[in-house]
Amino acid sequence: MIWAGELHLNQLSNKQSMCHTHLNFFRPTIFHHYFYQKGSKHKVAFLLLSIFIFIKIVSAQPSPVIKILLVTAHPDDEAVCAATVYKITHDLKGIVDLALITNGEGGYNYSTLAEDIYGLELSTEEIGRAYLPAIRKQELIAGGNIIGIRNYFFLDQRDHRYTKDVREIFEGVWDTDFVIERLRYIIAHGNYDYLFTLLPTEETHGHHKGATILALRAVSQIEIPNKPVILGCTTADKDDQTTFVFKELDDYPITKINREAPIFTFDRTQKFGYQDRLNYKIIVNWLIAEHKSQGTMQLAMNQGDYEKFWFFSINDNNKIKSTTSLFRRLEVNHFKKSEYGL
Repeated sequence: MIWAGELHLNQLSNKQSMCHTHLNFFRPTIFHHYFYQKGSKHKVAFLLLSIFIFIKIVSAQPSPVIKILLVTAHPDDEAVCAATVYKITHDLKGIVDLALITNGEGGYNYSTLAEDIYGLELSTEEIGRAYLPAIRKQELIAGGNIIGIRNYFFLDQRDHRYTKDVREIFEGVWDTDFVIERLRYIIAHGNYDYLFTLLPTEETHGHHKGATILALRAVSQIEIPNKPVILGCTTADKDDQTTFVFKELDDYPITKINREAPIFTFDRTQKFGYQDRLNYKIIVNWLIAEHKSQGTMQLAMNQGDYEKFWFFSINDNNKIKSTTSLFRRLEVNHFKKSEYGL
């Protein structure tokens, strides 16, 4: 499901809407009240029956479904945590939505190979900025279909240029008040358990930093117990011998990491299938392949063995245990072992 109107190559509605689900719960007290008027025998018999029915209905309810919101700056940023998302939606039957901050118009520099696909000179700035917002949303949704993303929220802030300076973005490029308010509304009405963002390291794109900082500010305005856990994601390789340490982004204390919490990890190289020849890098590659307008993105295939998630200090310490439990559940292989005759 998409929130922001229909997607077309030549136009995209900026209108956004929200959906509310109304649940009707079984109320045995209605039947209980009726049979109080009919005498004690009927009253006792039906009271027992209504209690039995209520217990059966309650026991038949599924266990709580985990709900996650991804907050990313650009279409294709979701690749950083794509394997984790796939595992959650397919094995745990969780729900994952995505809030996209920018319109993706700035991704025209490496669109040369996609020009034949879309019949447009996308690497020309004027044409790229005009058409890439709709094209990249279509690519995002195609990749999202692979990993199981349910809803999309498009905030359509300007993807102006590459910069590492997040202050540049906050001082006139994005409407930060709108973004925070919109995210707060989405979070408050979505009843999410977790928010996944990109880890705002010093060397990363300023848009990535900005999306995470604004998501943190939005989460900080949500009251407990409705406040979700927010995690910052990055990737790492098994053969990386350096020790990566992140404490917080300078000048933005809201990005501080809780040092008491572990770094939660999903291993993309988990093996499954016939002769254990398959792993979750395949899923990530499938998603990357959908972002055809982003030429250099294709070079990220097969890179990154781990998806690592950092626990921000604004989170409730009591949520460390449940987050640990979630990532342990993601370690379980749900695929059947395949054996074939010679």
